[in-house]
Amino acid sequence: MANIKSAKKRILVIATKTARNRAIKSAVKTQIKKVRFAVEAGNKADAQKALVVAVKAIDKATAKGIFHKNAAARKKSTLARLVNAVA
Repeated sequence: MANIKSAKKRILVIATKTARNRAIKSAVKTQIKKVRFAVEAGNKADAQKALVVAVKAIDKATAKGIFHKNAAARKKSTLARLVNAVA
């Protein structure tokens, strides 16, 4: 455990930020799963609606620095390809 006051504060701040990042990542993963379930069910309309929500969540997470911009682009591209493949 840290002895210096500033180090103790950094530990608290890091814990707070880690919890925030984890919650946002989890929310993004949930939205991605919703897209995948809609694609597996073959429901293109629901998949497109879920895709819009997922892309928005990914963009927000990227703006907050949780995902790198290239990782976000890769996630969005993969989801779009899945949705477009549904007949």
